[in-house]
Amino acid sequence: MSPLDSLVMRAALAGIGVAVAAAPLGAFVVWRRMAYFGEATAHAAILGVALALAFDLSITAGALAVALAMATTVSALSGRGYGMDTLLGVLAHSALATGLVAVSFLTEVRVDLMAYLFGDILSVGKTDLAVIWIGAAAVLGLVWLRWSALLTATLNPDLAHAAGIDPRREQMVLTIALALVVAVAIKVVGVLLIVALLVIPPAAARPFSATPERMGIVAAAIGMASALGGLGLSLRWDTPAGPSIVLVAAGAFALATLVDLVARAAARR
Repeated sequence: MSPLDSLVMRAALAGIGVAVAAAPLGAFVVWRRMAYFGEATAHAAILGVALALAFDLSITAGALAVALAMATTVSALSGRGYGMDTLLGVLAHSALATGLVAVSFLTEVRVDLMAYLFGDILSVGKTDLAVIWIGAAAVLGLVWLRWSALLTATLNPDLAHAAGIDPRREQMVLTIALALVVAVAIKVVGVLLIVALLVIPPAAARPFSATPERMGIVAAAIGMASALGGLGLSLRWDTPAGPSIVLVAAGAFALATLVDLVARAAARR
């Protein structure tokens, strides 16, 4: 019997794969204050799910296409008369509502909306696992190749221009990576919780990170621990797996914040 025949092993590997992909990207989401941007992209994925089911296509491909279209649209329309938060609010909730309404018309297809909204990591199959890890490898490769340029464009756009780096191009790189993470994470945490897995581990890692690279590594460790811990809680107490993963990550953030506050108080004495 192969280890991948085990439902729990597949779920654990899926959680680790998403955490590894989300960690370095999540660091940039935190630094750039892009959490709402990520939420808009994730919400749009539900429309991609509906379209994929309607046309009998891959769920991952449908979610990726629409998430990428949403992220690209927001990037193109930003700064053209509307505040970014307003634009994101309109597009995010419009896409989510359109997706939910579209799903309701799919009478010939049995759809478990809760699985797409909050994730169903225990239903991950071997094909899903392959897609998750291929997507994670693509995200990691993209971020690794563009790390220096992304970091420069994030810290100082003027310096980036002086160094021959186009900040808008780096924004597009982040957009593509974000859409990939959204597409592969749907099965694990669902569209409503994807941003939590992107933001919370890097936020928890920040007090213990002297360099950007270390923040990405520590965030990956916290994300993997959260995935495994949340899965363990779900199996032990029969709770929803996606929310359980996010709850463990939130506990890690609370603990990190408390340790940081104590350390700061001790340093002032």
